[in-house]
Amino acid sequence: MDFESLRKKLAEHNQEHLLDFVNDLDEKSKQVLYNDITNTNIAEVVRFFNAATASMDTQTKVDDKMEPIPTEMFGSVTRSGKILKQWEKTGLEAVGKSKVCVLLLAGGQGTRLGVNYPKGMYNVGLPSGKPLYHLQAERILRLQRYAKEETGLSGTIPWYIMTSEHTQEPTEEYFASRNFFGLQKEDIVFFEQNMLPCMSFDGKIIMSNKGKIARAPDGNGGLYRALGEKVLGDMERRGIQYIHVYCVDNILVKMADPTFIGFCISKGANCGAKVVEKSYPTEPVGVVCRVDGKYQVVEYSEITLRTAEKRNEDGRLVFSAGNICNHFFTFDFLKEVVNENEPFLKHHVAKKKIPYVNEQGNIITPEKPNGIKMEKFVFDVFEFSNNFVVFEVLREDEFSPLKNSDKAEKDNPTTAKHALMSLHHRWVLNAGGSFVDKNDSLIPAIPRRSANDVDHSLVICEVSPLVSYAGEGLEEVVSNKRFQSPLLLTEKYIKDKEMQIK
Repeated sequence: MDFESLRKKLAEHNQEHLLDFVNDLDEKSKQVLYNDITNTNIAEVVRFFNAATASMDTQTKVDDKMEPIPTEMFGSVTRSGKILKQWEKTGLEAVGKSKVCVLLLAGGQGTRLGVNYPKGMYNVGLPSGKPLYHLQAERILRLQRYAKEETGLSGTIPWYIMTSEHTQEPTEEYFASRNFFGLQKEDIVFFEQNMLPCMSFDGKIIMSNKGKIARAPDGNGGLYRALGEKVLGDMERRGIQYIHVYCVDNILVKMADPTFIGFCISKGANCGAKVVEKSYPTEPVGVVCRVDGKYQVVEYSEITLRTAEKRNEDGRLVFSAGNICNHFFTFDFLKEVVNENEPFLKHHVAKKKIPYVNEQGNIITPEKPNGIKMEKFVFDVFEFSNNFVVFEVLREDEFSPLKNSDKAEKDNPTTAKHALMSLHHRWVLNAGGSFVDKNDSLIPAIPRRSANDVDHSLVICEVSPLVSYAGEGLEEVVSNKRFQSPLLLTEKYIKDKEMQIK
């Protein structure tokens, strides 16, 4: 360990403070610190910081450069009519031919939920007790079966899961302890995103203790650097042509949605985004649109109220395509991004409260932001697409993120749970079933509920993903039948009822 030479190299980038406490460390800790620093490309980190902070305080509005998505590149579950079934068929055929995979962004811990384990392991309190990972795994299983039922083709949907330093080990252990939720172990591929040093506002790398650099995941856009030859090679070996990318926290996510996949294929798209219509002009969500002829997500803070409130002749917002981190890529496009375009992706700045070691060697937990974490966003690759499409879905059917604890008003376990039960309740009603109260009086059909409505529902209803992927196949199970709440519709429940009839 040549600390003197290392100190000189650090001084070239004004980072020699990383060795301020080296003499306080034992030999083992010195080696850990030495490896930590030498395995970090300090010059690159400083360059990232300078580029990311250059425009941090000079954000400009982009109103005059914005254009809505062209009609021919836009699809909608409410406005595209009969062609939806053809898109679904195209998607199911791709699934049946094992051309589709799903890629999960699961680097986040459940810190804001008040837990210290990966968010995908969180149980929102459904009757089944299934956490997010379990629900998603069973949706993959059901979709594979559904594709075979509709096309006669027995395909496999590989599941690629990007974790972080904090979630990798517990996620892998959790999947193994649950026997991979019925999926084949070899069809689940874990890989880890990179970590970047945290920086002070004046460009100094922050130390979390005397012998360790403070680090944070490099954002969901770190996907493209993390994929590398290993994961892309696995996709290529399997013959994957279409990739569905999504975030772990959406309890309503439709894994490898065949209608979305089929829509993108039919349009010849190499990149696509699933969106929901904005609820109101100033809703704090990013908008998918074109800026200077290139597709991107424009954050709500980047446009004026005048632009946010613009409406078409039909009364809909001009810029209504709310981003929900739900994307489609062709394999060729993804490979090109990884091999050629990734270095051109810019880092975004997130001001955070980062524990640090002060000049006296004490670890301090700040009460206000004291530094930044640098992140790339998964959707920043839209600009590289030469054939980009947008597919609009209903928020109440497909988007209810789990981000906060129940202390918050929205995007919490209660809103997520209610969103899923409300969806499943509507599935049963649409399939001809009905619900009765304890006096056997019919409970009237209720209008669609908002995912953020936290009032207790009259009906507690959960349909196992193994029974139905998106409401299909329920008629023969529930039509003309009356149910009492709570209803947990599982394969076992159905078999038990069939046995009672016999």
